[in-house]
Amino acid sequence: MTISTFSSLLDEWETHAEKQLGKVKREISLYETDLEKVRALAEVYAKPEDEILAGLLHQALLEIEEKMPYVPGDKVIRVEEGEEVYEDVGPMAKYLKALKNVRTSEKA
Repeated sequence: MTISTFSSLLDEWETHAEKQLGKVKREISLYETDLEKVRALAEVYAKPEDEILAGLLHQALLEIEEKMPYVPGDKVIRVEEGEEVYEDVGPMAKYLKALKNVRTSEKA
């Protein structure tokens, strides 16, 4: 069984070097078994472990954002083609607000 969302990531690792712009160094703790898998991927794709981790984390965050459910609230925020669109009160709305707060505080 092939997971297509990771296929593109694997293709990228094989054909292109990751751009270094915008990356920041962070220390993280991993389960030993996960570190073994990261090291194996680094060996297979001849990439540094930190690039493997960055790629995996980036892909995971994109997929998490795609999977966050829309939870309609009580407030109508607009009308599209005659249909009322309700404000999102679910995790995506909370996430976007927190992301905005983080970006604002880091620029200050």
